[in-house]
Amino acid sequence: MARILYSNITADPGTKEFPILDSPWPSTLICLGYLLFTLKLGPIYMRKRQPYNVKAFMLVYNIVQVIYNGIMFSYGVYRVIINPAYDNKCMESFPLDHPLKPTERWATYIFFLNKLLDLMDTVFFVLRKSYKQITTLHLYHHVIMVYGPYWVIRMYGTGGQYAMMGFFNSFVHTVMYSYYFISALYPELKGSLWWKKYITLLQLAQFILLFFQPIHVLIFNPTCGFPMGLHLMQLAAATSFIIMFSNFYYHAYIKPKTLKTQ
Repeated sequence: MARILYSNITADPGTKEFPILDSPWPSTLICLGYLLFTLKLGPIYMRKRQPYNVKAFMLVYNIVQVIYNGIMFSYGVYRVIINPAYDNKCMESFPLDHPLKPTERWATYIFFLNKLLDLMDTVFFVLRKSYKQITTLHLYHHVIMVYGPYWVIRMYGTGGQYAMMGFFNSFVHTVMYSYYFISALYPELKGSLWWKKYITLLQLAQFILLFFQPIHVLIFNPTCGFPMGLHLMQLAAATSFIIMFSNFYYHAYIKPKTLKTQ
């Protein structure tokens, strides 16, 4: 089984032209290296060192993320709302000879690269010795958003129903990194930025929408050719994120208020 998965078989031969997508090994090694650095090597390196001042790097990183995600979201608005590229009732990947197939490949690849860029969040946490922010949810979210899309692209192809994930995700991240940029630029305002908790609610809303998307397709358009396995994968991923983000929201925003009133 492993030999088949790690062979050169791919659903869309065109994706082999893109670095990192041409083989499963880069994504595998990146995820393993990320976890090794975050959980072991990074803390060992920082053990006898003072936290690094990475404010300048974080400001640049956050504004790049705002622009990057803003562009992806804007393109998504055009392709999903203004001039829909897919039938939203049944979003299947374009055939290999479709005129928009190259665009679909590039859009998917650009989103995938952004998920790799997201890993820098954790690197900054380690360098700042802000280990409390490196939670199970944080690591799970980052790893699955790199490794999951890679295997979907490899076994199914680019675009399709999962394009909606990129659409929602790019909007949420535009808002989220805007918050990060402002809080890094003006640390004294961090506690007064009232919309922080609403970012978590926005993330939850995203996963709830992604949970109901395959259910809607299966009920109202059962003849849709989008693979059942990917429907189930989306349901499983969305469910896990809803549970984990709900748990985070409860402990971060609801439980403290409850304790204060007691």
